Amino acid sequence: MSSFTWYKDQWLSGDTAIITSTSNAVWFASSVFDGGRYFDGFAPDLDLHCARSIRSAKILGMQPKYNLDDIYDLAWQGIKKYEDNIDLYIKPTFWADAGFITPEIDSTQFAVDIIPMPMLKTGFSACLSSLRRPTPECAPTDAKASCLYTNSGLALTEARKRGFEDAVMLDMLGNISEYTTSNIFIVKDGVISTPAPNGSFLNGITRQRVIKLLNSNGYDIQECRINIDDLYNADEIFSTGNYAKVRHCSKFEDKDMQLGGVTKLAKKLYLQYASKNCEHIISNQARVIASEG
Repeated sequence: MSSFTWYKDQWLSGDTAIITSTSNAVWFASSVFDGGRYFDGFAPDLDLHCARSIRSAKILGMQPKYNLDDIYDLAWQGIKKYEDNIDLYIKPTFWADAGFITPEIDSTQFAVDIIPMPMLKTGFSACLSSLRRPTPECAPTDAKASCLYTNSGLALTEARKRGFEDAVMLDMLGNISEYTTSNIFIVKDGVISTPAPNGSFLNGITRQRVIKLLNSNGYDIQECRINIDDLYNADEIFSTGNYAKVRHCSKFEDKDMQLGGVTKLAKKLYLQYASKNCEHIISNQARVIASEG
């Protein structure tokens, strides 16, 4: 099924070329994006994803010419081009078109892509990556910047060569950071832990939502330092992220793992939240995020 792209006041059908090889974004990686999800008639936290795209653009020195209300309205315009039963990925993108090495602020461009993309609902296998996540001194880790995904892509390629579907990445100190594109949680003896945000990974929107939902159901989530042994000894491991929301790790290295009760609950709570928060309203939290950077 064809995707749609909004660019320069029109909706374009299919994967349309809108950027050149001499663009600063292609040449020097001055681009950011974000991703919302639409499934089962819901688009949970879409306003927060739209807001974060603006914040990320500012962090990379760009000047967004579209505000939160504009982006949010465009996202829903694109969603309505499809039937309700189609799973979609909503991707607002900012990039700099001009400038040699340093992007020219006034050349900032914007597009919204609406891409049919099935939700992943099965478990996945993961191994430990030899690559590490950068620190804020090395890369713009507080933005959802395209340049950071080269690191993730290399780790994912390495994992697939070993027969795994994803990889767990460490930070520069050797602690667990995240999966290649999603946040990580572990469960041991009923206690839920997740790496404390330390600048090596994005404090994901779905991550924050799942923590709040579990807290409201009596779980005290420990945001702390997690090491490799903690993963090997865990009863459950699951990921949170926009692409697949809540998904269980069925195998870590040579250890097979079952879909556990806490992971089931996290997924259930998230889907319940999604179904009850389907009004097209921009939250105050989203407006704060859009004003940052």
